[in-house]
Amino acid sequence: MHPPLPFNARAARILREKLGMAPGHVAYGMRASYGTTHITPDHITAWERGTALPTAGELTALAGALWCNPRELMGAPRTLREHRLARGLAVEDVARATGLTLDAYHQMEETSRWTGDKRQSAKLGTLLNLPPRDFIAITGMEDELARLLTEAVSTRWQAHIRAIARLVSAERRDLQDPLRDIHHEYQTLMAATLSRAGGTTASGENGRRYIDDIVNHFWARLPKHQPGRNRTAGASGT
Repeated sequence: MHPPLPFNARAARILREKLGMAPGHVAYGMRASYGTTHITPDHITAWERGTALPTAGELTALAGALWCNPRELMGAPRTLREHRLARGLAVEDVARATGLTLDAYHQMEETSRWTGDKRQSAKLGTLLNLPPRDFIAITGMEDELARLLTEAVSTRWQAHIRAIARLVSAERRDLQDPLRDIHHEYQTLMAATLSRAGGTTASGENGRRYIDDIVNHFWARLPKHQPGRNRTAGASGT
């Protein structure tokens, strides 16, 4: 079962008001053009007040009635399904573009587990215009990123920059400062806790907490860059 969609109630109301439409106008547009015959003005009002949430089909129809992209009505997409809906794409569109069978892709959405190969992953990232962080999360590569980052802060970060750059599809020069910073922070933390705790379990616990959150430390320091940049090269392993 899918989690509720991240719906932006305030955006829906503002978009409707900018168009000079009443809830009844929006409901009529959804019924007339998108086949959502059950929709009434009360649905629109409830969505805008945050007391109810639209389904995926209702959100798509609402976006059409408000002349906007579904993404404008959503909060930050989190799952493969939500990223697809935010782009206004059908399941068939993504399956065809990535070279997957419809059943295979549908199963990935239902389980929230992407199992495509590197080439299919690259096509997915380009099609959905996924930012690096979302691309890594959706394609199930966060564990590998965490492993590489843990090695980088524990040893010499320079030795791991190439592998990390390839994984997150970034330029190596963009990773130098973030990796240097988290390496310094981790090493400083360990040195301080070892001195203060005399090498007891307290120091190890502080280090484990930092490592547990290593991926977030990394993303927080990574410079913002264009979604999809170099993704094909990085994801394909070339």
